[in-house]
Amino acid sequence: MRNTATHTISTGTTTGRSYGNLAGTAATALAPVVWGTTYIITTEFLPPGHPLFAGLLRSLPAGLIALAFTRTLPRGAWWWKAAALGVLNIGLFFPFLFTAAERLPGGVAATLGAAQPIIVAALAVMVLHERPSPRRFVWGAVGVAGVGLVVIGPAAAFDAVGIGAGLAGAVVMALGVTLTKRWGRPAGVSPTAFAGWQLTSGGLFLVPVTFLVEGPPPAIDGTAAIGYLWLGLVGGLLAYVLWFRGVTALPVTSVAVLGLISPMVAALLGALLLGQTLGPIQLLGFALALASIVAGQLPPRTSTRRRLGVRAASEQHTAA
Repeated sequence: MRNTATHTISTGTTTGRSYGNLAGTAATALAPVVWGTTYIITTEFLPPGHPLFAGLLRSLPAGLIALAFTRTLPRGAWWWKAAALGVLNIGLFFPFLFTAAERLPGGVAATLGAAQPIIVAALAVMVLHERPSPRRFVWGAVGVAGVGLVVIGPAAAFDAVGIGAGLAGAVVMALGVTLTKRWGRPAGVSPTAFAGWQLTSGGLFLVPVTFLVEGPPPAIDGTAAIGYLWLGLVGGLLAYVLWFRGVTALPVTSVAVLGLISPMVAALLGALLLGQTLGPIQLLGFALALASIVAGQLPPRTSTRRRLGVRAASEQHTAA
């Protein structure tokens, strides 16, 4: 296997400037856009009753393909770091996600998942030692409210286990994203290899869970094969390469709020392809969620003022 360094790339201002632009944000946003297709693919293409098997096929084959393509394995401490990130971002997240999806209406489950930006904002203070930002929490709450208006209907039902699973899924994914930002990406390791480590470790974690809970895999016809290929190659390999590249290069709270795109895409596809109706309340929710996403990409005003103050002080010192 190709040798790789064991130290991580700095996640400071240099990396942010090199990738923190419109193109980088747009590329990262493609991941939740693709994940927004998961609901319609699952309901219209896949055999029912096997959500964990779908999660397994979404992760393990994609991870093995990435490893075969890059021929790069972790070294040193990155063996356990990659395993931890894979379990959080993939292995634990999928069971929680599918449990919430099975026990709750899709809108309720999506709204619980939309709480992730608020959790990330809190973890950024505790894990990354960033200064608390009321602005992030306010816009995170606006995003949750917007998604709720889009996807929760009047017949929404609530289940304690489902709500617990939905919140647990948001927490483990938020922790995975935050730790990915803290540890960065090893020097010389491509985003494809980095995603492959996590997809493989998360998929291996899911193997015993899937067969213990669901038993033998279902019969796969042509339609299901197309669905699994989409989930694995596009929703797994491509989406997670873009996502983890964005997490290591962009501000972590900016990346987290992009996750609000996923339930919005799911609602749009439901309206366009399944005849579901979007009324004035849903359109208001779209506006609020979009405002939260845009606000999450803007730099804090305090940071701008601080930079201007440092620049002015430097100019005065030079002039003196």
